[in-house]
Amino acid sequence: MVTVVTKLVHCFHLSRRYGQYTMNQETSKAKEKPPFDRSSSQDSVDELSSMEDYWNEIDDIKKSSENRQDQEVVVVKEPDEGELEEEWLKEAGLSNLFGESAGDPQESMVFLSTLTRTQAAAVQKRVETVTQTLRKKNKQYHIPDVRDIFAQQAESKEKAPDGTESQSARTNENKHQGKDDPESSLVVGEKKLTPLVPVEAPASVTDINLEVSFAEQAVNQKESSKDRTQRNKGNDVPLLSFRLPKDKTGTTRIGDLAPQDMKKVCHLALIELTALYDVLGIELKQQKAVKIKTKDSGLFCVPLTVLLEQDQRKVPGTRIPLIFQKLISRIEEGGLETEGLLRIPGAAIRIKSLCQELEAKFYEGTFNWESVKQHDAASLLKLFIRELPQPLLSGEYLKAFQAVQNLPTKKQQLQALNLLVLLLPDVNRDTLKALLEFLQRVIDNKEENKMTVMNVAMVMAPNLFMCHAFGLKASEQREFAMAAGTANTMHLMIRYQNILWTIPKFLVNQVRKQNTENLKKDKKTVKKLLKKMAYDREKYDKQDKSTNDADVPQGVIRVQAPHLSKVSMAIQLTEELKASDVLARFLSQESGIAQTLKKGEVFLYEIGGNIGERCLDDDTYMKDLYQLNPNAEWVIKSKPS
Repeated sequence: MVTVVTKLVHCFHLSRRYGQYTMNQETSKAKEKPPFDRSSSQDSVDELSSMEDYWNEIDDIKKSSENRQDQEVVVVKEPDEGELEEEWLKEAGLSNLFGESAGDPQESMVFLSTLTRTQAAAVQKRVETVTQTLRKKNKQYHIPDVRDIFAQQAESKEKAPDGTESQSARTNENKHQGKDDPESSLVVGEKKLTPLVPVEAPASVTDINLEVSFAEQAVNQKESSKDRTQRNKGNDVPLLSFRLPKDKTGTTRIGDLAPQDMKKVCHLALIELTALYDVLGIELKQQKAVKIKTKDSGLFCVPLTVLLEQDQRKVPGTRIPLIFQKLISRIEEGGLETEGLLRIPGAAIRIKSLCQELEAKFYEGTFNWESVKQHDAASLLKLFIRELPQPLLSGEYLKAFQAVQNLPTKKQQLQALNLLVLLLPDVNRDTLKALLEFLQRVIDNKEENKMTVMNVAMVMAPNLFMCHAFGLKASEQREFAMAAGTANTMHLMIRYQNILWTIPKFLVNQVRKQNTENLKKDKKTVKKLLKKMAYDREKYDKQDKSTNDADVPQGVIRVQAPHLSKVSMAIQLTEELKASDVLARFLSQESGIAQTLKKGEVFLYEIGGNIGERCLDDDTYMKDLYQLNPNAEWVIKSKPS
């Protein structure tokens, strides 16, 4: 253990020394470092090599910023007491619990009744803070008692809404319950670092449980000794290998749900993320939005939303900025086998000139892309990301992304990243997805380009995690921590991007429960109204029942396909029937123009019942899903662009 810590500390100091030398050419000003232990073998040299990529990238960023115009001054107001918690409750969809918009807490009871105990504890903690703040300020409007809001929670269920037994949420206890073995961590100063990758391949693959709340798992579970993480050997030694287990009711991915349900998912994801951080004793303070004077047109230093709006006027339906797409395309045209791709920078003066020319000619279509060398395009891509007025990981959640490195285990880091991706604005999420997919294609050519996943993570981490808007000037020890931690987080994001774009089943189930409770509430309202209007209640019930049955025999579903030749088909449910089988039956009967339809162009949807709308993956077992949502309709259609 001592040897591991010694080697890593020496590597950090040496790599930082190297960075200071290349950036300042003043080694005499560097703080005195412990001597390098040559007995540490080649492993430490490999560690140093990876860290070198990080500090070289920092050096290149500083050089490029010298040739760019200064950004407008960022005004960041220190939030008042309780202000961040109040903003948090608004983001979580619970603004009606306090302030001028406060109303009957019963309005939020349906939402609150679906929360797990750890989620409820996270909400309660923020409500208490806001309540105390408002009382201190002697606000005259309604301030609900937190005990009233959560009265039903305290009296109710012994089980969590997802059906799993739950302990009480002890947010001040078990702060590190389930953390990795002590040998898996490194302390630099007062900062705890998790080494980048383990020394050995895991004996087995670990499933990511998406059916039980992550925070509930953190309370209940104790990580096995297999979750130890040790130092990086220098190459692509695997991280703990995680995978998504098969779910018979289908995996739900971002983009599969209707907007109204996705909004509910985002509210729940914020509460779940906060609950997870609370349980693990990690401070999570949402960054208050900063005011930045930004350009309202152009390519660089333009907000993503503004950029996308102007791009959609030229290419309707585009979801990723055109300049971003073009830069990736240009890099790929040069071949992803180029050695040092992304690591070797273009000349700073030439990059500045290309930026100016792109600003003037890109939208006119007169820019000569042949003049852009491959390494120049890579530098421009990183510059574009870096100079966004708000970071690609969003101004609100950048600190939360940075705090991922403080979570005790890799699994919990991955769970937090999953929730954070759900919370990103659509344009940020779509652009990040395009970037990560591109980075994986670069890594797929690592034998030729010498860019392993760790090399790429080291090079890209400063561009995503360091934002000029927040003035991240830090001590040397903090920079060491930032380098190791953000590179590790970047590594997870690249390797497990498929998991990150999955919506956990427990969140979808909570949305289903909300929808079910709201339907019951609406139905009761309608029945009361009908009764007041002297309608025959029994007749209404019979009509309601008949519309649900729709003359379909038990064990059979009717699938609608309004845009295909066969517009409707009754399909017998069996244990083996999958969504892909249903699609195949329809497509096999197509003729004429419709015959050109291919798998992947149309999808089977679950609509209504306890969900607004959900696109089904091919491996969804229809009988299992039918049992989960018997009142749904089944429709084949294309995905909205």
